[in-house]
Amino acid sequence: MGKSQKKRQMRRHNPMRVPDSHLPKGLASASASSSKTEAILPIIQKMESVDPLERKWACVAVSNLIQNDPSTRRLLQGKNIVGHLITRLSDSEEEVVVEAAGSLRNLCIDGGFDICAEMFNKNILAPLKTFIPKISTTLSQFIASPKDSPENAQKLVYEFADNVITILWCLSETSNKALNAINQISLVPFLMSFLASRDKLPLSTVTSAAQCLYVLTDENQPIVEEVRSNAEYTACLLGIVRPDGAAPKPNGKEKDTSDAKATAFRVLTCDLDRDVVLPTLEPVLSSTDLQEIAQAAQQAIDQQESIPQLESLSLKHTPKSDHKTPSELELERLETRLRTVQLALEILTGMCATLPDPEVFSGAPGGEDDNEDEDDEGMEDAEDIDMTIEAESSAAQGEAPNSPAFFTTLVAPLLKFVQPTALSFPPLGAPSPHPPTTSALSAIHISALECLNNIFLSMTTSARGRSSSLGLDSTSGRTVFEAVWGALRLVGTEVGVAGQERRREMWDIAVGVLWGVGNLFKGALIPTEEQIQVLTQFCNATSDVQVKVKTIGTLECLAQHPDSVEANRMISSYLLSLLPPNANPPTPTEPLLQAVSALIDIYSDENMPYDVNFRQGRYLEQLVQSVEGVRKAVRGIDRKKERELRVRGEEVRDNLVAFIQYRRGLRL
Repeated sequence: MGKSQKKRQMRRHNPMRVPDSHLPKGLASASASSSKTEAILPIIQKMESVDPLERKWACVAVSNLIQNDPSTRRLLQGKNIVGHLITRLSDSEEEVVVEAAGSLRNLCIDGGFDICAEMFNKNILAPLKTFIPKISTTLSQFIASPKDSPENAQKLVYEFADNVITILWCLSETSNKALNAINQISLVPFLMSFLASRDKLPLSTVTSAAQCLYVLTDENQPIVEEVRSNAEYTACLLGIVRPDGAAPKPNGKEKDTSDAKATAFRVLTCDLDRDVVLPTLEPVLSSTDLQEIAQAAQQAIDQQESIPQLESLSLKHTPKSDHKTPSELELERLETRLRTVQLALEILTGMCATLPDPEVFSGAPGGEDDNEDEDDEGMEDAEDIDMTIEAESSAAQGEAPNSPAFFTTLVAPLLKFVQPTALSFPPLGAPSPHPPTTSALSAIHISALECLNNIFLSMTTSARGRSSSLGLDSTSGRTVFEAVWGALRLVGTEVGVAGQERRREMWDIAVGVLWGVGNLFKGALIPTEEQIQVLTQFCNATSDVQVKVKTIGTLECLAQHPDSVEANRMISSYLLSLLPPNANPPTPTEPLLQAVSALIDIYSDENMPYDVNFRQGRYLEQLVQSVEGVRKAVRGIDRKKERELRVRGEEVRDNLVAFIQYRRGLRL
């Protein structure tokens, strides 16, 4: 069972805000599903107009059209809108350049990796590189003589800098090729200059710089070393996350979202120093109630004012790309809070991927005593989880001093972040009422599950498979298992429907958590018929080999509750059906090895009450019949390409033969 190690292609802090996987591919389908098809051609035509006002209008119109509208975004992509906008980055009129950058920024965030890859392939870095020294020079002048610079001019440059930085941030997550190209631009001094002057610059611009730096330092050693080797940079970052650190000041339109953005800013800058990570992240997690946020978002959605139609906009009244209604501002504020929680969970997941590390985490700030009051605030419907986990914190620290103390503190809030809300997933057969909020909520559920997966794997490793060595009793395991299972019940099993990919991702990661909990509390979890049926159906339905392995592992743990004889029979019968020659179609090699290993583990003690199933079901004969098929499967593993799997396969094969000999010798 592996930890959710950080992977660049999987760690997007700001994933596609308006998912479009449910839409059919192709321009025809995009045109059919878009309500703004007739507006596309005028935009493309005006993009090349000799009149700069028309060119500016066209750039702004793109941002207005794609807002929460993946069909129109795809239609514009089909008309080469990316190429047109990149051309406008070299426009002779500054305002056209600024608006083009703004539209490209919005396309990056709303369109995801594919559109970022298109931008990179169309050489967007060429014009972007020329902007960096110009922005730096202008900002230096503003900071040195703020009274000499008109407010409108400052606002224009700040917004332009924000757009350029955000595009670079999104591009850096597109591919290693794009990241390597961005590494050559020498962005760190540019980004750190924003953080160093944070008290003189708009919060949104400085936060974008922090976000870009955060992404660039994710498993990117050259940039990490550049930051850590510079004393001024590290002092600046530490100054931000300390409580008395100077923070950026919100401008007029940011006041309503300043608290959420200031928190996001601090979280973004804490990742390079573990000593400040937990004190920074803990308040973010303990003060967030997803159910409350979802309710507030729904209220804002219900009250949202209608957006002016494109047809009513004229060149005389150029649409403002930064205009937002009160309900839109509220939704933006809530999304910022949600994305900050997601980021905090990503950081924790990365930390837990390398645990246990007792020197770093034993007695770390943010332990149980520090968080007791905060955990209870705003966390309804989960008192049972709090009481179970927190009551064991002292015992866990007393009996296992090398076990990270924050495990017991974090499990309870993480379980709350796993629970879906009414807006967490699109309704079956219909789009979400507000896709950005839905995307952020589902991303939080998944990030929380990834963190739990790593926590329980680390606990199992440090406890050597014995929960008692951590001072945890069986009640803890059952509480966690039931909480995760309850979340999956709310997610539902309709995971193969187009547009519901996040539901499947929830299941894929959650079975890993269930396996981790099952391993730590083996024999203590009481299986239900529903759990067995759903897990076996899920295992059969999934095409992901690793998910099959995790599901089989979870069933193995459930089968070892001593008094659940019938549940044991149901599980073992299913595991036997995966073995050759009975399996039809044949079980993939890794799940096959897991099933064989599971059966050996389950029936290694003939004195268990459920061993009656092994004897009455004549399991020994079925295992004997499987030996040749298992040997064939192991021989089929390439020694060079899959060395570790081959070694494991040979071990399982030998264990199977030895187990058969052992059971024969018992003569039961």
